[in-house]
Amino acid sequence: MNLNTPAFSSFSHGGLKLVYFDEGDPNGPPVLLIHGFASTANVNWVHPGWVKTLGDAGYRVIAMDNRGHGASDKPHDAEAYRPWIMAEDAVALLDHLGISEANIMGYSMGARISVFTALAHPHRVRSLVLGGLGIGMTDGVGDWDPIADALLAPSLDDVTHARGRMFRAFAEQTRSDRQALASCIRGSRDLVARADMGRIDAPTLIGVGTKDDIAGSAEELAGLMPHAQALDIPGRDHMLAVGDKVFKKAVLEFYKRVAGW
Repeated sequence: MNLNTPAFSSFSHGGLKLVYFDEGDPNGPPVLLIHGFASTANVNWVHPGWVKTLGDAGYRVIAMDNRGHGASDKPHDAEAYRPWIMAEDAVALLDHLGISEANIMGYSMGARISVFTALAHPHRVRSLVLGGLGIGMTDGVGDWDPIADALLAPSLDDVTHARGRMFRAFAEQTRSDRQALASCIRGSRDLVARADMGRIDAPTLIGVGTKDDIAGSAEELAGLMPHAQALDIPGRDHMLAVGDKVFKKAVLEFYKRVAGW
C-alpha cells in the first residue's frame, strides 16, 4: 500500500468544484483514472499503488475525486449523478488540462462512467480499461436500494443487509458524506444497451475478480465489443481486485500495445 498523497488541484464544472491530481511523467501518454462508488482518487488509485505503477512506467497519471466523493463538491440530488453527467466531468477535466485524447481506466462505477464517456466522446478515448464491472454494465448488478438505505441508517449496527454493511463500513472508513453517496447510488445506475457496447471501437481490457459477486462476466461483456479482451483476476472479490498484481501486469502489457503516442 502506498500512502504518499499527491498534491491536488481543483477546477469547476457544472457549478461544482472538483479536485484532481496530475502525476507521473508530464510528457508521457495520459491515463485518466475514474474511481468507484464510495471511494476516492487516493483510496482507489494511490493507496493500491496504481499511480506509482503507471508513473514508473512512463505514463502521465490523472485522477479526480468524483462529484459526491472525497474533497469534491457533494450535491444531494440523485439526478446530479447520472453517469452521462459524471462522464462530462471527466471530459471537462481533460479540457481543463488541454488533453485531446486519453487512455481511460475506471473501476466499478468508474467503469460505467468510462463507458458513457467513450459513447459520448469517442474521439477523446484512446483506450479503455474497465475494472470491477462485466456484463452487469448492460444487465444490472442487482438491487442497490438496500445500499442507499444502509448509508442512511442511524448506525452500522442497524444494517443487516450484507452488501449494505460492506458499503456502509467502507463509507465510514473513508469519512464520506453518506447522504451524497445515497443520492449517488440512486442516480448512477443507468445501464448501457448491449448494442451501444458494440459501438465502442476503442481497444478495451475488462478485468473482474473471480470471486466478485457484483460485476458479472467480463467475458460476456467483452463479447459484445469489437476490440475487447477479458481478464480473470484470480481469487479476488470486488473490493480486493483493484490493486491486484495480476491486474496491474495485464494493464501494463495492454498499455504497451495501445496507449502510446
